[in-house]
Amino acid sequence: MLFIVVGVVSGALLVGAAWGIWGKLPKPIEGFLVALAGGALLLSVTSELIEPSLEEGSLSVVALAVAAGAIVFAVVDYLIDEKWGPDSGGGLLAAITLDGIPENLALGVALIGAGSLEVAALAGSILLSNLPEAAGGAKEMGENGTSRIRIFELWAATAAILAAAAIAGNFLLKGASEDHLGAIRCFAAGAVIASLATEVFPKAFKEDRHWAGVATALGATLAFALGSLG
Repeated sequence: MLFIVVGVVSGALLVGAAWGIWGKLPKPIEGFLVALAGGALLLSVTSELIEPSLEEGSLSVVALAVAAGAIVFAVVDYLIDEKWGPDSGGGLLAAITLDGIPENLALGVALIGAGSLEVAALAGSILLSNLPEAAGGAKEMGENGTSRIRIFELWAATAAILAAAAIAGNFLLKGASEDHLGAIRCFAAGAVIASLATEVFPKAFKEDRHWAGVATALGATLAFALGSLG
């Protein structure tokens, strides 16, 4: 199950990148899809990562782990934007993978001891997030003059890195205690929530204005429906 889920989620990056490079993606539709994915991911990380950790551990540990994840994301995101430049080769790859690594690490951890339906909400939300994120990112890279082949190569490398993060999270942490797993889940959740606040929702509102709020609500509802399958 691990490799099937990871393959589908990471493969969404390649499909989205191809869509952004060779397809047409109107700005309002892009914004709507980004907000839809953001709403789904926001609900999923809270219900599938934070809430289970609260049931097994203390509120103080959960709060500290979430805060630490958000702070680390904010610092690295600042370095990318202000120091390296988001349009440089290394900066582009770092910006693309920054929020994806915590998502996929959390996915790998969530799969430890879980049934096939228990991770449906998280995996589905990450997949929904990856499609428009890759499409929009690939389109912007093309507008900056990067060749189509080079863009697709960057996204293929990103997909491989994120798949490795999920597999590593699953295999390397199987023997970890529930307290440690909970802290890791919450750290990842904090990073993802910070990325939604600073990267995803501002972009969605810029492209689709107030319809982004409707799309976010629909995404959260979709994630709730996926979660109810378990």
